[in-house]
Amino acid sequence: MNDRPTDLSRPLFEAVRNSVLSARKFALMASVAAGLGVAAYGFGPSTDPVAFSSPAHAQVNNEVSKVQKPVGFADIVERVKPSVISVKVNINEKVAKDESGNSDDSPFQPGSPMERFFRRFGGQDGLPPGLRGMPRGRGVVTGQGSGFFISADGYAVTNNHVVDGADKVEVTTDDGRIFKAKVIGSDARTDLALIKVEGGSNFSFAKLSDGNPRIGDWVLAVGNPFGLGGTVTAGIVSARGRDIGNGPYDDFIQIDAPVNKGNSGGPAFNADGEVMGVNTAIYSPSGGSVGIAFSIPASTVKNVIAQLKDKGTVSRGWIGVQIQPVTPEIAESLGLKKAEGALVAEPQANGPAAKAGIESGDVITSVNGESVKDARELARTIGGFAPGAAVKLNVLHKGQDKTVNITLGQLPNSVEAKADTDNSDKGGLNRGTDVPKLGLTLAPANTVAGAGKDGVVVTEVDPKSAAAERGFKEGDVILEVAGKSVTSPGDVREAINAARTDNKNTVLMRVKSGGSSRFVAVPLAKG
Repeated sequence: MNDRPTDLSRPLFEAVRNSVLSARKFALMASVAAGLGVAAYGFGPSTDPVAFSSPAHAQVNNEVSKVQKPVGFADIVERVKPSVISVKVNINEKVAKDESGNSDDSPFQPGSPMERFFRRFGGQDGLPPGLRGMPRGRGVVTGQGSGFFISADGYAVTNNHVVDGADKVEVTTDDGRIFKAKVIGSDARTDLALIKVEGGSNFSFAKLSDGNPRIGDWVLAVGNPFGLGGTVTAGIVSARGRDIGNGPYDDFIQIDAPVNKGNSGGPAFNADGEVMGVNTAIYSPSGGSVGIAFSIPASTVKNVIAQLKDKGTVSRGWIGVQIQPVTPEIAESLGLKKAEGALVAEPQANGPAAKAGIESGDVITSVNGESVKDARELARTIGGFAPGAAVKLNVLHKGQDKTVNITLGQLPNSVEAKADTDNSDKGGLNRGTDVPKLGLTLAPANTVAGAGKDGVVVTEVDPKSAAAERGFKEGDVILEVAGKSVTSPGDVREAINAARTDNKNTVLMRVKSGGSSRFVAVPLAKG
């Protein structure tokens, strides 16, 4: 049977169709005028003309106007904003001189994590370009930041770099009250500080979140940008686990809520009104917000602040190893299926790891049964234990899995790698022996003044070679190649040839540069 309308039915068919199309068009125009998407309210293809009759359409419009409104954050802000404070500090000015003798206008202590961060991401003087040349006090520097109460009796969290070196700390609450405060303790490694307001009680306070944020979650940054007072900005969580070169404990949440100077130490709230992180740094080529900010996760804040409140300092576990990531090239050289774990470049003499039998070239794969993804995760995991804690490490040692029990030491306040040799003095050394397929010229270390007795020293690097691309430089000392100690260029060549015979694409070398060691996977040229 032909479903097309006959000539007699066509006028009626056309009339019904036009009526339906008109109703749909009217519904679409009404919804657009209301700022709403058609599909969101059930307007879609239908074969039922009754659904588009004027009474039904009017009813839908009435329901839309009553129910659908833009969702805002006013209720959350009203609840959490009273817990946020402005932090003002006075610091005795210490004018640092750079190598050229000029004053350093950075507000951060020379060599501090934040100074290094802004020197990397901001400018040569350790200050974002937009903040250079700001007026400085005579003898006293006044700084401002943000913070938030974590208890009704006046304990509050802020950044270490906000109160570092402060002689006077003053906080202003959201309702305008001003209180003196004292620094209970601070931790430069995580850039956190705990302060206590004097002379007040029953403060509104915020709760630190127990969960981990997801990428895409809403986030509200509340703080005191440019000294303007309580200001709220909104965005989303852009990433987790960010490393900004601040130190081995980097585990930042990246957010895109606008954060500016003065927001440091302020909270980043989730949609439940809980603190997911503490805002600490921004990436800012211009000195203003470009939508990339970094927050310290609430889990880190809880651990650090609890220790600061208890004893004013933070103690971290320590195993005494120099570690590095396992790259895909290193994984291939070691016969690993995945580029995971932390590679031990060198155990520290008389440290817990060395006493337990861990050696250079071992890969730590888990701690107490929990897998270790990379070197940073190992550092954070071990640092989360108290000194004296007993931990079980799973280690890949010369291709074999083994379990090592270690009692953790205490992380020293300052762990620095210091060079014990001066490889700049070549002492009339001959040119050395070329290893052209690596792009290196080598000589026995014992023939180079200051290079030590062990290994083979690099006397020249071809700037276009794979070795140069992987950071080799003149004065480096190669200690091992493919797990074997080397004392001459011939030993290096022999180890490389053996690797080629085994159809290896890369060869793993342990290299000493200054006072520290590292493993480098060097690709092997064919032929």
